[in-house]
Amino acid sequence: MTSLQEVNAIAGRGLEGDRYFNKKGTFSKTPGPDREITLIEIEAIEALKRDYGADLDPGESRRNIVTRGVPLNHLVGRQFKVGEVMLRGIRLCEPCGHLERLSGREVLPGLIHRGGLRAEVLTSGAIRLYDPVEPL
Repeated sequence: MTSLQEVNAIAGRGLEGDRYFNKKGTFSKTPGPDREITLIEIEAIEALKRDYGADLDPGESRRNIVTRGVPLNHLVGRQFKVGEVMLRGIRLCEPCGHLERLSGREVLPGLIHRGGLRAEVLTSGAIRLYDPVEPL
């Protein structure tokens, strides 16, 4: 996982360079719009460390975008923007055993219902570091 200042989002495909955009992700054999982009709240990662002692770097969460001050669970079924890109929240991105194996940490208990949001990219454009997340 690499932190970027800017990434191009392509409607119906996801983020250029992402493992699922390139069809090389672990679950690429089951494609769908819920693989296009994922988000997670930094507050969930901080709570994971505070409440469960699991120190997970934001990049280790394997989510594409890390937010602050945005209740992502409220965006399921809703359209929202990240910078100039319009997205639609599809479903929660619940943690799985694969994430635990890759991170080497017990993260399931602390991230259940806080593991992030899976979303569909509705419009193409650039997403930049510190772009606001705005529900529509």
